[in-house]
Amino acid sequence: MKQIYDYTREHMQKALESLENNLAVLRTGRANPGMLKKITVEYYGTTMPLDQVAGVTTPDARTLLISPWDRGVLNLIEKAIRDSDLGLNPNNKGDAIFIQVPVLTEERRKDLVKNAKAYAEDGRVSVRNIRKKALEEVKKLEKTTGEDEIKKAQEEIQKITDEYIKKVDEVLAKKEQDILN
Repeated sequence: MKQIYDYTREHMQKALESLENNLAVLRTGRANPGMLKKITVEYYGTTMPLDQVAGVTTPDARTLLISPWDRGVLNLIEKAIRDSDLGLNPNNKGDAIFIQVPVLTEERRKDLVKNAKAYAEDGRVSVRNIRKKALEEVKKLEKTTGEDEIKKAQEEIQKITDEYIKKVDEVLAKKEQDILN
């Protein structure tokens, strides 16, 4: 049973981390290097994540600074950011790219909260699917294990599931607050 519990916790933790990664990309009112996490750059014939070709920092609350390792990739980074759906306007300074993060409108904030809720629901569904898989594994042990043990295992899996659903809700609440402030 311990193996099933460990499997359940491990996979639910991965689902939670996936949710956190998805939410990190959503823009809040502040500059955050995570906003550019999904940006990819065509570099020497290979598509690479932005953070593998440049460093991204935040010199202040409204500015992102992108310093590429190779100056030849500046224009490619600028194009990738412009082509993304982030609505950011990169400013190429010759050796680095500056991005002023605009203040979010109320309508845009509501859209972002709606997106965050959709990501959170996907996270909850993932957690429930993992629970389903764990319960199926417990069911397979029904012939070799006592009824009380099976019942106890099902309760433990439900307890783990409730714990991770609560964590998903906490992550969502924190992101909603970031977006709305």
